[in-house]
Amino acid sequence: MTLRFTPISEIQQAYEKQRLLSKQRVVKTAKQRIEQLKRLRKSIAKHESEILEALQMDLGKSNYEGFLTEVGVTYQEIDFHIKHVKHWSAHQRISTPWFLLPSSSKVIPEPFGQVLIMAPWNYPFQLLMNPLIGAISAGNRVVLRPSPEVPHVAKLIGEVIADAFSSDEVFVVQGSIDENQWLLQQRWDYIFFTGGPFLGKIVAKAAAEKLTPVTLELGGKSPAIVEKGCDIKEAAKRVVWGKSVNAGQTCIAPDYVWVHHSEKQAFVDASRDALHQMYGENVALSADYGRMVNERSFDRVSSYLQGAEILLGGATDREKKYIEPTLVAVDGWGSPVMCDEIFGPILPVRTYETLDEVIGDINDHEKPLALYFFGSDAGAKKVLSDTSSGGVSINDTLVHVANHHLPFGGVGGSGFGSYRGKHTFDVFSHKKSVMRSPLWLSVPIKYPPYKGLGLLRWLLG
Repeated sequence: MTLRFTPISEIQQAYEKQRLLSKQRVVKTAKQRIEQLKRLRKSIAKHESEILEALQMDLGKSNYEGFLTEVGVTYQEIDFHIKHVKHWSAHQRISTPWFLLPSSSKVIPEPFGQVLIMAPWNYPFQLLMNPLIGAISAGNRVVLRPSPEVPHVAKLIGEVIADAFSSDEVFVVQGSIDENQWLLQQRWDYIFFTGGPFLGKIVAKAAAEKLTPVTLELGGKSPAIVEKGCDIKEAAKRVVWGKSVNAGQTCIAPDYVWVHHSEKQAFVDASRDALHQMYGENVALSADYGRMVNERSFDRVSSYLQGAEILLGGATDREKKYIEPTLVAVDGWGSPVMCDEIFGPILPVRTYETLDEVIGDINDHEKPLALYFFGSDAGAKKVLSDTSSGGVSINDTLVHVANHHLPFGGVGGSGFGSYRGKHTFDVFSHKKSVMRSPLWLSVPIKYPPYKGLGLLRWLLG
């Protein structure tokens, strides 16, 4: 399918209209924002079967996985914002120190204005919709840029948005390099980007030139640690599940796994059993296993298998963009598969002697977006206190992002800024501090000529 890119003239027209309304501070009330969210939910429901079909065509996702990881979580997020946005957007009374009385203080959450949201291709629907929901509930006007790598989904997103919003509320830009460059040359009140570090640096540089606040949701090499003596069968099942969802094309997928050297073969055997349980004897025939997004991604990921010590799996089919869930043995960071985030269904297996060895190795590299630990409470406590990562799941993988009460985001090289639930509302809201003082009371101590230092020390002491 060839995706029609949005002409720059159309982008400019929509951008300038939104910009003018933002400058004029034409802001939606909480009631109007709720109506916007309801329109969005209705439009998604109207197009739901088409969205799931598009996810299948672009990424090989089954309807179940598409609903679980894309559409269902979007419904959940919309409903959560509809329920709470009136409370979140209300003025918040703040206590005032006694020496400033009778002044009063409050915080007003206000929209930044006009925001740009740029989404990736791996979860192309929900990773665009979830930031959009928060931007709307906070009262912003939004320009969306879905990924052109998933043309069927991108086209559907355009239709969903056109059914729910006018272009001065939300506008979709279909495009690639030229369109991205035009967008990043404009002034925005906030930029929200999800993607890889390379493009993230370009976005951050463009934002810095105009002092635009930005959230970067990136990725990295998220480790899984299997402590010696834990339930190896259950740990392996949960690790390979997290690695095989969306054919490993998940920013928080376990990128490599540490197992004790004495349990390496047991982990491999348990992984084989788990994959058979989930996908059958031939994974390629399973309707529940996805495909690489395109031939370029297939070629990049499959190249990691050349010369690798394959412990499990290894089958590929370029025509069908299929890579079997595969375990490979690695020793250190010299292997090509350990150089960058894999973003595919290959799982390097590393062995260790002590937990301190694992922690030291993790801390010698960029902070990961996610970290997974399987084992004892004492081991989990040590890993939590001695490592830094965007988020953690203990005794499971991926699941911490399913809780919309938890903030989701990176740290260091895996990004900065977090969102989900109320945290998304907060991301797209400026907290304006307001203090109101009466004119009928004047406080002489604050005006020159200054005197009474002793009294000032007492007041502020």
